[in-house]
Amino acid sequence: MAKHLIFGAGPIGTATALHLARKGEQIVVVSRSGQGPSHENVHLVPGDASDPTTVAALADGATAIYNCLNPAYTRWAIDWPPMATALLDAAISSGAVYAICSNLYGYGPVDGPIGTDAPLNATGTKGRVRAAMWADALAAHSRGEVRVTEVRSSDYLGANAESHLGTRIVPNILKGKGVRVVGDPDAAHSWTFTEDAARTLVAAAASPQAWGRAWHTPSNPPKSQREAIADLASAAGVDDIPVKGMSRSMVSTIGLLVPTVRELRETYYQFGSPFIMKDSETRSAFDLEPTDWRVVLDRHIAPFLAASI
Repeated sequence: MAKHLIFGAGPIGTATALHLARKGEQIVVVSRSGQGPSHENVHLVPGDASDPTTVAALADGATAIYNCLNPAYTRWAIDWPPMATALLDAAISSGAVYAICSNLYGYGPVDGPIGTDAPLNATGTKGRVRAAMWADALAAHSRGEVRVTEVRSSDYLGANAESHLGTRIVPNILKGKGVRVVGDPDAAHSWTFTEDAARTLVAAAASPQAWGRAWHTPSNPPKSQREAIADLASAAGVDDIPVKGMSRSMVSTIGLLVPTVRELRETYYQFGSPFIMKDSETRSAFDLEPTDWRVVLDRHIAPFLAASI
């Protein structure tokens, strides 16, 4: 059986591992803690993804390497480059397909719906980091050194997802309390289900037609933050929740005290106006459709409901 090597045991890494394991594949999941999903076909290994020697040794004999890492939001510029280099070099030396789980940051501010043909014109630090990671991988692919693909998603919903509609929002919804969101609460926004991102990543890694380019995860029709919160409240059996927005200046002020909020200044544009992802090419190429919206909502709030019991 093929060996699939997954770096990162967060929501995407876990979903990717389980998706492959249920197909009977042999999976190795690498994380700093050595923890991850439980399945008879999944082997959990502690490891530092920034250590090229460790990564190269683990990659030996791998059919595919999946980059599902997620460094601390405040440390992207520091932590991403050595990890991305180690994984790309390991894919080159092992001959494995290299599949990168990514996002839309690399595009920067874009007018209108975003397709994969949009240039990577990010001006912020995080966006430039993600764009550089793909540029390096694509250059190696173009030189014939490796087979690479990248799957980009919008903001996540799903069990334990790090989400703008996550730990800061859902607990208040369950209490019937009002919430405040970043940007314009009525701006249309694409939301991606974590398990759909994993399915797309697996499909792209396995498909020669996917190599050498990026793909967008099939996602449900856009919903504003106000609409998504109302849907989450309905799924939880809660009455409508008052929603207010945070202006750019408010985000900057709060950011003086809260480092994570400070980082949101760079990506405020994603919530200050419509931010919509196009995914028709992916749907057609891999015959994939997004998971039903109601299922997404139920999966997203399930851990919060369990914690409140």
